[in-house]
Amino acid sequence: MELIPLTTTIYVLQLFKIMTQLICFLHFENSMNNSEINAQISAVILDLDGILLNTEVATKDVLKNFLGKYGKVLDMEKEDKRFGITMKQAAVAIVKDYDLPLSPSQFLDEITPMYKERWPLAKPLPGANRLIMHLYKHQLPFALASNSLSGNIEEKISHRGWKEYFSVILGCDQVKAGKPAPYIFEEAAKRMGIDASCCLVIEDSLVGVEAAKAAKMKVVAVPSLESQAYCDADLVLNSLLEFQPELWGLEPFDDCGSSLPNNRALIPFSNFFVSYLN
Repeated sequence: MELIPLTTTIYVLQLFKIMTQLICFLHFENSMNNSEINAQISAVILDLDGILLNTEVATKDVLKNFLGKYGKVLDMEKEDKRFGITMKQAAVAIVKDYDLPLSPSQFLDEITPMYKERWPLAKPLPGANRLIMHLYKHQLPFALASNSLSGNIEEKISHRGWKEYFSVILGCDQVKAGKPAPYIFEEAAKRMGIDASCCLVIEDSLVGVEAAKAAKMKVVAVPSLESQAYCDADLVLNSLLEFQPELWGLEPFDDCGSSLPNNRALIPFSNFFVSYLN
């Protein structure tokens, strides 16, 4: 049997990736118009890690160093596939995948303090403070719904002064299952007294987008992983700085230059950007 050259295989994989992103772009173009027509947003639900806080940068070497103590090498391909799931789910998978001599609970007991040391170093992502203050100023109900444990959420945001602004703060331990199940978003909407169909979720992970759509909510994706396709999102942005509240029937930002000119939103497309003009 004749083997396919490696260069050809790489080319095919790159072409497949580009075609997948093109399909997502066309889906985005159609859903964008539908979102503008049908959006009746009365509340916003935000994810924490990767949307408001750059915890990924602050904690990037924690797992690598932890595995190194056991003679294991971090596999980023595996970790990317776990992106966004609960720490409890991740612990089970990590112990199994790396054949660690630990139970999942022992793994969490050992590694959690290492993460906690780094959380205070996590900085707000661009546009995070601006969006929080804007929603609060205009008295729009907004919630924080994270796949982190509620106690860990408290530690991550305690020194940011954000807690008082949120109408609701929920962790995965406060519902029967975390994302991609819809329960955390449904519970957030219930506590705010807002119908799920009137909620807009802003997420960075595929599991978060899946959970939001399962809850029958609109969702804006700000992807943390460009290698993944966010076709199910109603809108895809590169940063919260590109978020335009007016597209969802909300008050626009007050600051000058808050939106891209001519209502343009950017979505990642391969190694360059495609601009969508309304």
